[in-house]
Amino acid sequence: MRKAARLFEIIQILRLARKPVTGAAMAETLEVTVRSIYRDIAALQAMRVPIEGGRGIGYILRPGFDLPPLMFSIEETEAIAVALALLSRTGDEELKAAAVRVNQKITAAVPEPLRLAFRSQALHAWGTIAPSPAGIDLALVRRAIRDEQKLELNYRDELGRATERTIQPVALIYYSETANIVAWCELRKAIRNFRADRVEHCEAADAYFPGEGNRLRELWISGWQTPPAA
Repeated sequence: MRKAARLFEIIQILRLARKPVTGAAMAETLEVTVRSIYRDIAALQAMRVPIEGGRGIGYILRPGFDLPPLMFSIEETEAIAVALALLSRTGDEELKAAAVRVNQKITAAVPEPLRLAFRSQALHAWGTIAPSPAGIDLALVRRAIRDEQKLELNYRDELGRATERTIQPVALIYYSETANIVAWCELRKAIRNFRADRVEHCEAADAYFPGEGNRLRELWISGWQTPPAA
């Protein structure tokens, strides 16, 4: 997690907490070291965020501090509630967990009666739930798209043929049965689709394609047709 995002998450943790939160507890939640949390707390305090407390006793956010309010109409709030519910049908475990946190944060931030859209459980999304792919972490794919980092795949195509690919991922499409990775395939020298459920192994390569992501997405979108199967 990048530092800017981590600082925001620390504020959210403290804003929602009903008692002091220790550095160790925040470090476990954010999957960083306790020392990183202490440095982040000091940085926030230097930015005049009113965090009180100390090591060993925990931290609290002094009342009166808040982030800019979220102002949604009833229809906009219901749209968010349905979108979050739809995430539960994907095979992306990290996004599903994030959807729960988003629900909690918005519920805490918006006034009544907007909270009812999140608390009433009146809006649902039913249908096929995509299984989590066994050979690939979709969170890794999303990070690679953001960071323009290449991925190395052990992939099996629709005919069962095994290949090794190095790809430059540019988009991730969630279907009801699986997720598709849109990427530049260095083997085929073209944009290709890779079904997540056909990936047998995936890891981040020690190589990047900086500045190429937008160009490759434009190349894909210019034809706006489903790329041929890998």
